[in-house]
Amino acid sequence: MVIKDVTIDDLRKKILSKGIMPRHIAIIMDGNGRWARERGLPRVAGHNEGINSVREVTRECGELGIEVLTLYTFSVENWSRPKSEVSALMNLLLRTIRSEIDELHKNNVRFTMIGHLGDLPRAPLKGLMEGVEKTKHNTGLNLNLALSYGSRQEMIDAVQAIAKDVRDGQIDINEINDELFSDYLYTAGKPDPDLLIRTSGELRVSNFLLWQLAYTEIYVTPIYWPAFRAKELLDAIESYQKRERRFGRTSDQLNRKKTGK
Repeated sequence: MVIKDVTIDDLRKKILSKGIMPRHIAIIMDGNGRWARERGLPRVAGHNEGINSVREVTRECGELGIEVLTLYTFSVENWSRPKSEVSALMNLLLRTIRSEIDELHKNNVRFTMIGHLGDLPRAPLKGLMEGVEKTKHNTGLNLNLALSYGSRQEMIDAVQAIAKDVRDGQIDINEINDELFSDYLYTAGKPDPDLLIRTSGELRVSNFLLWQLAYTEIYVTPIYWPAFRAKELLDAIESYQKRERRFGRTSDQLNRKKTGK
């Protein structure tokens, strides 16, 4: 039941009072093109408006004390889109990081990237790397963009790197376990996502963080990404807080662990 006249501040206070916050939120930002088409606008208009959602969601995550926000910004499959759209996206990416990095730095946000970054055009990559360098010592929210990213390729890269280190005697084959494998992924050093949000209502994970999502809570909303703002983020977190995360255990086992009985 939706309660009317509840302000964002009220919802934020309610969420923070529960104390059960996700450390890492990952978002599949879907629906930019459909948002634009329904308004009779070119697809790039949806991407432009989506930047406003990124800005607001990033700010809200910082205020909530979220540790990591990973945004699925550009997948390896996206390179197959029309060249004009890809070029517009790359230019938008460069303009955005140049215009936003000072504000991110001022707010103690650490900016990082994961993916096959060498696939990016020289100018956007240079601008992005300058942002990474400028904010590398910041200790607040880690804003992590997945660019030219594909989870299957990420796992193949990890397997190849592990095989090389086994061959070179750097690790023993018997040392390979979940923890070691995670250390070879692009996300090494980051906690696995607690909450995955997908906008636009699509029910798939689209080759995104397949290893890392093993025990992640999934929240799907029909709202297109350009219309997803702080209120929608808070709704997703509130839904997350109502879930029981069992990690393969039963509810009785969790209750006994909590009570010590």
